[in-house]
Amino acid sequence: MSYDSATRALLREGEEILVFIDNPEDNNGNIILSYRRAAEEADWQLAGDLLESQEAIETEIVGFNKGGVLVSVGQLRGFVPNSQLRRDRLPDGDGENRQRSYQSLVGQPVLAKVIEVDRPRNRLILSEQAASREIRQARKGELFANLQEGAILEGQVVNLAEFGIFVDIGGIEGLVHLSEMSWKRIQRPGDMVQKGDRVKVQILSVDHERQRVALSMKRLEADPWSRIDELYRVGQLVEAEITRLTKFGAFARVYDDYQLEGLIHISELAEDRVEQVRDVVKPNDKITVRIIRLDAKQRQVGLSLRQVASDKYIEEDLALMSG
Repeated sequence: MSYDSATRALLREGEEILVFIDNPEDNNGNIILSYRRAAEEADWQLAGDLLESQEAIETEIVGFNKGGVLVSVGQLRGFVPNSQLRRDRLPDGDGENRQRSYQSLVGQPVLAKVIEVDRPRNRLILSEQAASREIRQARKGELFANLQEGAILEGQVVNLAEFGIFVDIGGIEGLVHLSEMSWKRIQRPGDMVQKGDRVKVQILSVDHERQRVALSMKRLEADPWSRIDELYRVGQLVEAEITRLTKFGAFARVYDDYQLEGLIHISELAEDRVEQVRDVVKPNDKITVRIIRLDAKQRQVGLSLRQVASDKYIEEDLALMSG
């Protein structure tokens, strides 16, 4: 029977083993058997079973080439292409740096799934990404089961979109809608956070069926509307910036820590009748306005450009100037 020293070390006297008949009779009338070839055949059968069941196998990286890494499947050598490796394993750089990166992978354990078996071509392809996806999905299910509305967590910003940001809260990506990022009115998520930033969020809702999580950052801040009467008063002069125009007036954002947005009705733009709002103000104009209405229940602030120099508030303005 043919075998090498490494195979011989695995054998035990009296143990039953599978063998492959290399030659039913040699020149001396002996039957030539191969333990290694029998083990390889058994491993090909195992590979076929793993392909059918899609069960992940834990193995080890034993070599590499420029296209990927080699792993052991019993006596066989399987190939994991670069496209099927986890992203964090992909070698950096080129030339010697790439070679060193590959070399550092040798000996590392790897969990992978068989994705192709071609015995005639001696081709055995595995995927680490496929196994990783399954693990992430299983872990994701466990994490979803433990999520509670109202819970406060810390996460990392992983993506920015026009409508908000996605935050990784330990294996699950939740959405912080633009309207839930801050009590301040912001135009773009990038005005407030960048990819990679660590942020605190509160869970607003959990959709187990669709596996979606709604998050909020602003709920962890004090709501200025809950104490609007402490922060502002009717008659107060404030600096503001025109944000948008409508047929019935212009919206302006107050320059302060809260940046509340209020409406300057068309009737409050000027003393004379105004036909077109854009004839008086334009977006991004910096102006001084007077607060003429505060409605905490409706979350509305009424502003006036017309009454900035009104005699109605002259005594109050003088008192503030002298103070």
